[in-house]
Amino acid sequence: MTENDEVLYCIGCGAQIQTEDKDKPGFVQQSTLNKYLEDDSKELLCKRCFRLRNYNEITDVNIDDDEFLKLLDSISSKKGLIVNVVDIFDYEGSVIPGLQRFVGDKNILVVGNKLDLLPRSVNQNKLLNWLQQKSKENGIKSIGQLMVSAQTGANVDKLMQMIEKYRDGQDVYVVGTTNTGKSTLINKIISENSDVKDLITTSRFPGTTLDRIDIPLDDGHFLIDTPGIIHKYQLAHYLNERELKAVTPKKPLRPATFQLRDGQTIFVAGLARFDFLDEKSNVVFYVNQGLVLHRTKTENADQFYEKHIGEILNPPEDISTLPELKKEEFTSHSRSDIVIYGLGWVTIPANCKVRVFVPKGVSVSIRDAII
Repeated sequence: MTENDEVLYCIGCGAQIQTEDKDKPGFVQQSTLNKYLEDDSKELLCKRCFRLRNYNEITDVNIDDDEFLKLLDSISSKKGLIVNVVDIFDYEGSVIPGLQRFVGDKNILVVGNKLDLLPRSVNQNKLLNWLQQKSKENGIKSIGQLMVSAQTGANVDKLMQMIEKYRDGQDVYVVGTTNTGKSTLINKIISENSDVKDLITTSRFPGTTLDRIDIPLDDGHFLIDTPGIIHKYQLAHYLNERELKAVTPKKPLRPATFQLRDGQTIFVAGLARFDFLDEKSNVVFYVNQGLVLHRTKTENADQFYEKHIGEILNPPEDISTLPELKKEEFTSHSRSDIVIYGLGWVTIPANCKVRVFVPKGVSVSIRDAII
């Protein structure tokens, strides 16, 4: 919305122009908007479309659940292949429950991104089988699954081959939650395909007010980048930009092993607390290696947290922005991972009792160990 309440729309994607939130559709800098208002003969592009038009670069845009469901509804009656990008590091936080129900009988290709973050010792075939099983559990009848790294380009060529195999001459819709690396993946596809890059540079970008971007393919169809849905139960929802960088891995995870005795607690910075209730437990943490892992006696944990939150236990930087911690208890029947959505996981042995504290609103669950 402009200062005089005139409604303006991006000519690239159709999103309503706004200057308040850079992560939402239609964002422009106030200075850019002022220049347009002084001379409306110029094209008005949102930041996302401007970067696409001038630099062939997709940037992620976030929408809430209701808008995302409208988008899925708008494509449910159309023909096409769905490419569902999930984050291998945060599968539970990035899966879209009910996706198959919303898109109808379309074929879905499940792509696990951020392969580069997993330890090199990981058995990739075992992980692919796990990804297929998790898709089934979430009602997704995937026609195939693949692990890639948008960052390094690993397996992106295989992804393009699979897309071409399964799209059957139709459009391709790329969907996913925020922070899965979906837009980075599309940028990698563009940078490694000169034909697509040339088409993008010269094309207008048809779209909707939901700010999807239609990238032309060489047969008259499109690779359609959709906004990322925000899952409120991911930890990222409660962090500022600097804190988010602190919890988001950029390098392969380095397992941190602890041999615990007699009621001990481990804090993951100030964002999570694990009380290990057995006399003896050997546990392994898989979180960004820059995060503080602090061990203390469980009987002293409450006082330690109160005294050091925001200092030794950082992030968070500002404790007022983080909801109070809630607790859940888990008992493993086999070797298992306790997963905090958006933060990472801890692997525990069979028959291990753990009390977990996470910010209220953030989800935590238990699964069979994947490593």
